[in-house]
Amino acid sequence: MEGTKYIGMDVHKDSISIAVLNSSGKLVMESIIETKAITILEFVHGLRGSLHLTFEEGTWAAWLYDLLKPHVTKLVVCDPRRNGYLKQGSKSDRIDARKLAELLYSNMLRAVYHGEHGVRSLKELAELSDHHQRPGACHDPGEGCISKLGDSLRG
Repeated sequence: MEGTKYIGMDVHKDSISIAVLNSSGKLVMESIIETKAITILEFVHGLRGSLHLTFEEGTWAAWLYDLLKPHVTKLVVCDPRRNGYLKQGSKSDRIDARKLAELLYSNMLRAVYHGEHGVRSLKELAELSDHHQRPGACHDPGEGCISKLGDSLRG
């Protein structure tokens, strides 16, 4: 085994900036990749050793968590509001990715919870939608089916 790698990802709609630290905390790689499942998995599979990876909670967090969890040793989705270190000094995606990797290496990140499946499957949503669209499915005259669907998705 080639030791532990600490990977920080700054995730955006079109691209992800990545920084990789080795088991000594030294920066060994920086990269920018597309925010596409196949590209992300190819990158992760190209790394050797025990992979510890982090990114901030955001629009892509649940999808990315589900995608990466089976492929890494440790996965930390962190709260951007608690990362004061990211706000210090210069700001860029490359720098943010490096700072996330450094925080992960230093064990200074607090994870926000993500279950085994952060996103409901399309099949589950279709079944839920179908249930609410059938006649008689909405029994409360004060609320419509769309409102009930929204409530069920929230919790």
